[in-house]
Amino acid sequence: MGKGLPRRRDRRVRRSWLEKSRRSTPKRVNPVTSGTIDHASTRSKTRCTVSAERAPRGIDPSKPHPARRYNYWLGGKDNFQADRVSGEAVASGFPTIRHAAIENRRFMQRAVRYLAEEEGIRQFLDVGTGLPSAGNVHEIAQEIDPASRIVYVDNDPIVLVHARALLTSSPEGATAYLDSDLREPRRILADPALHKTLDLTEPVALMLVAITHFLTDEDDAYGTVRTLVDALAPGSFVVITNATQDHLTPEERAAVDEANQRSGIPFRNRSADEVARFFDGLDLLAPGVGSVIDWRPDPARDDHAPTVKQVSMHGAVARVP
Repeated sequence: MGKGLPRRRDRRVRRSWLEKSRRSTPKRVNPVTSGTIDHASTRSKTRCTVSAERAPRGIDPSKPHPARRYNYWLGGKDNFQADRVSGEAVASGFPTIRHAAIENRRFMQRAVRYLAEEEGIRQFLDVGTGLPSAGNVHEIAQEIDPASRIVYVDNDPIVLVHARALLTSSPEGATAYLDSDLREPRRILADPALHKTLDLTEPVALMLVAITHFLTDEDDAYGTVRTLVDALAPGSFVVITNATQDHLTPEERAAVDEANQRSGIPFRNRSADEVARFFDGLDLLAPGVGSVIDWRPDPARDDHAPTVKQVSMHGAVARVP
């Protein structure tokens, strides 16, 4: 996530985004699979329709944003030239980045389904939501229990426009959307919309999926996450994924570091031990911290699934005692 952005938006631009989204996107979407994503070069295959001329007020289209770059890797069209350049810069050092994006999303979907089905979680706080894609948190949770309640948090106006148009709750449940930044956890916790939607005295699943690696050491990553965790009731869960270089050679690590520097977005790969620090004092669920592809994998996965090295993403789920 980037720094917080001004709240003011051009109403005419916002209306055009809403109308376009409602025309072109079905209300329900299918879970993301390797078959739904084009694995060819994003430079030639991704059809992007966002232009700098139509950028909502408050957005600098010359600067890349993690949510829009992630959308680019998933084959989406809601990104600017700067996001695509940044995405290609990362891909130049880590060519299998698209595998990482897809497998990270699959992990999120399995985690939400497990927490809703097996642990009875009915409240979710998803920080760093990103642009709506297939198999969103509320779709999975409310499929299991329509009364589930979800709060989405992001700081990109484009994300919020799409979220409010497309991430529609079931009549029995509720969804809310906060314009906030992970680097400001107290602001998130103080937002009236959060407390209107979630009861923090009851268990909540805190989703920090593919977001902590945008917290550098200067951002006090562990303290930031701890502030959110400390607000959770016993019986809550914490879900985190973070990019890693544990499986790369020194030469590959150097290439990834150089590519991340050119991408224009601060980034912090973390080892398994460093990711485990986010869960200090919590009860890790089996198999602990490891590759996202190894966390309760789908038995139906085929033999062509990407390797741990190709994904290079650690993930884990832990219970708040």
